[in-house]
Amino acid sequence: MFATGIENSIPTINNGRTRVDQMEVCGHYRHWRLDFDCVEEIGIQFLRYGPPLHRTYRGPGRYDWDFADLTLADLKARDIIPIVDLCHFGVPDWIGDFQNPDFPQLFALYAGAFAERYPWIQLYTPVNEMFICSVFSGKYGWWNEQGTTDRTFVTALKHVVKANVMAMIEILKRRPDAIFIQSESSEYFHADSPSAIGLAEHLNQWRFLSLDLNYGRRVDSDMYEYLLANGMTKEEYNWFLTHRLKQHCILGNDYYWTNEHRVFADGHTTASGEVFGYSEITRQYYERYLLPVMHTETNMREGPTGQEAVQWLWKEWANVLRVRNIGIPTVGFTWYSLTDQVDWDTALREQNGNVNPLGLFDLDRNIRAVGKAYKKLIADWRNLLPASSHCLIVPVVPPSRAQGEQAREQRREAIGRLKLFVRDDTNQPEA
Repeated sequence: MFATGIENSIPTINNGRTRVDQMEVCGHYRHWRLDFDCVEEIGIQFLRYGPPLHRTYRGPGRYDWDFADLTLADLKARDIIPIVDLCHFGVPDWIGDFQNPDFPQLFALYAGAFAERYPWIQLYTPVNEMFICSVFSGKYGWWNEQGTTDRTFVTALKHVVKANVMAMIEILKRRPDAIFIQSESSEYFHADSPSAIGLAEHLNQWRFLSLDLNYGRRVDSDMYEYLLANGMTKEEYNWFLTHRLKQHCILGNDYYWTNEHRVFADGHTTASGEVFGYSEITRQYYERYLLPVMHTETNMREGPTGQEAVQWLWKEWANVLRVRNIGIPTVGFTWYSLTDQVDWDTALREQNGNVNPLGLFDLDRNIRAVGKAYKKLIADWRNLLPASSHCLIVPVVPPSRAQGEQAREQRREAIGRLKLFVRDDTNQPEA
């Protein structure tokens, strides 16, 4: 699955007073038809995409589907398969932030309503980058609640991951053959000196928390103590163990130049740049979760030569092939995003209007060198990869075939499988 995405981050900053909306500043609300033309120009069939949550979810039981109806109908007509991103780093003002204990239930209701309205959609990322969302909002003090403690981080984490799991449950009730592609940051922490080894080891357990909870995997013993010491109850922890939907998931992982960190003895960290690289870190995540893998985000700035991003694309693709060739089931690759972004050089903490040249196209929708390179890469590799192993073809139903007999039979079979994981008393998935 060769993919790209439309950036739809919506965190708040300035103690909740300012909404940062990447769809607005990057021009998607005005140029969405042109953006979809650009997707087709590259030859991409899969698009990470979702309506802005704060504009669509107006209150309990109240939805404004106008923009979603327009854009999703157009994608369906083009037979572009959306991987629907329902929550990307922010919530509507009326919910507040990720400290709100009502968020999981409210978000699950939204996910159910969405799946009810668009039954032809099969692929979802309910909550994007759960770990980064919780860290930036609850630990680093950058977004939304701007928390700075372990307790605010754990509170955000348990609410974000529970929202993701509850959303999957509600979507499966409407679309039993739904597939959930986690887009989660893949991290590694390198000790700078012997005195930093303990902290680096702690952080290298910490990085797995969101996916451990999401997949119903028991966390490491140190992390169990950490969670309970910072506000998670045993009952809350056990909820994740008994709501295991791993069998419906693809391990989508994101890798950027900043995903590896150098840890110092005094506790501070800096970006180390690429040390291990995508293939080695993906191997670590795969061995922990044993799920099919998709590279769901990467990019690099187009620098003065115009070839920096092209070289990074080649390097990441070489890493994907390496992962695949060592026997890890690998089903997709994504350059993120379709167009340039704005103010990600300050992690959206400031509104400076800085255009970050990270996209396949610039903000005037002119194709960049990396866009041309990605178009050629897709053309060169698209037909070869499925032939190497038919077992790695994901059972995706294109929009144009959503009402066909084969699609209906797939859903009937999925209902039968789903019943194996459902308790009669609660209608919830069994561990």
